Amino acid sequence: MKTNFNQTVGTGSPGKIVAILCLLFFSLLGLAASQSPVAEPAVINLSAGVSDRQIQAALDALPAGGGEVVLPAGKFEIHQPIVLQRDSQALRGSGAATVLMLADNANCPVIIMGEPVNHPQKIVKNLRVSDLFIDGNRFHQQRELWKLSGEGSDIRNNGITIQSVSDSTVEHVATARNRSGGLVTTLGVTRLTVRDLNAFDNEFDGLACYLTTDSFFANLNLHDNPGAGISLDLAFNHNVISNAVLNANDLGIFMRASRENNFYNVAIHNSHHHGVFMAHSETQTAQGWGPAPQTECVYNSFTNLIAMNCGGAAFRVNNTTCTHNVIIRAKFEGNVKGNLSQAQPNLVAVQ
Repeated sequence: MKTNFNQTVGTGSPGKIVAILCLLFFSLLGLAASQSPVAEPAVINLSAGVSDRQIQAALDALPAGGGEVVLPAGKFEIHQPIVLQRDSQALRGSGAATVLMLADNANCPVIIMGEPVNHPQKIVKNLRVSDLFIDGNRFHQQRELWKLSGEGSDIRNNGITIQSVSDSTVEHVATARNRSGGLVTTLGVTRLTVRDLNAFDNEFDGLACYLTTDSFFANLNLHDNPGAGISLDLAFNHNVISNAVLNANDLGIFMRASRENNFYNVAIHNSHHHGVFMAHSETQTAQGWGPAPQTECVYNSFTNLIAMNCGGAAFRVNNTTCTHNVIIRAKFEGNVKGNLSQAQPNLVAVQ
């Protein structure tokens, strides 16, 4: 006897029945998924007194999806750099009472965000370092470069070195007395957020940024650095620096090869030389020394800029290639070599 499918199963075509059954199956599957618990990010809490190797081992033990290593208050002696080199790794202290102290003669950076090699092969994403104090112990280090040869020989001994990293954060960090810089970005850093950074008494700069784009720096306290409070060079483009106090550095801001950056509410006091120093790099040509291509400073804006009691000029434009920069609502007072100093008139628009 021939069976009628419609009579046996019900009304409707076989294709429609299959579609209804599929819809019911996936609805139930979706309901089960919505009711299943969401996995919490991995968190590893370390005890006081752990070694730098144990801190590194905890970071390396985080799952592929990432997670956070948490340090308590206390002093942690660092003999080798703490490295975050996999996506979504985080290192968090318990505030200024968590101190990473570089050991005598360690001659290395304290923290590296990104691959710890001279030429990183990948971009590491979604890293975070927060809530700690870094002491680079610079008077008991012998050199600025980490390794004498091979991998690491191009990496300087900064408090935090960030290289080939994107979409990452550093916040609530103090970094002092490092053999090179306090915090340094380089080799293709994008969409980095640095917030609440205190950097002082580093051998060179408090904050130095190279090959860095589309990043945000806010609430900076950069003081008493023998170099610049902020040093910007080698394609520092499309970034924002907001709410910064730069006091008693050699220069407030050093700029080269920087374009289309916006500075808001930057106050510079007591620089040993200029408040802001803007220039290009030079290279040897058939006609002699001349500006290196793409190293000028152009299309930068400074809103509510203060420069007071500096040993040089408040704002020095050293080369005629640095054009289309604008200063909006500035306050310049008590600077030994005057306020706006330019290689030729009208390089900077003042509003």
